[in-house]
Amino acid sequence: MQSHLLDKALTVIKSEQYLVNVISRRVRQLSNGHRPMVEVEPRMGLADIALMEVIKGKLTYEATSEFIEEPIAHRHDNSMSLPNDKKAA
Repeated sequence: MQSHLLDKALTVIKSEQYLVNVISRRVRQLSNGHRPMVEVEPRMGLADIALMEVIKGKLTYEATSEFIEEPIAHRHDNSMSLPNDKKAA
């Protein structure tokens, strides 16, 4: 993570705790295949991409009075299941 990006992102999201939560959630999304909302430069890590999204105003947060669980897309197993009597030994 590039420290100058962190400093710039902290001017947008003032709370370090909120920023950490926003960035970690977005990094998880990016690692699961979500597309970046900014142009990616060479040698940028996922945290750098998330920080740039905050800096450019593409990624924000909304404070809520209660916890909202992050929706998780479950990965599908692409292998074909065989019926019980035809399973490989």
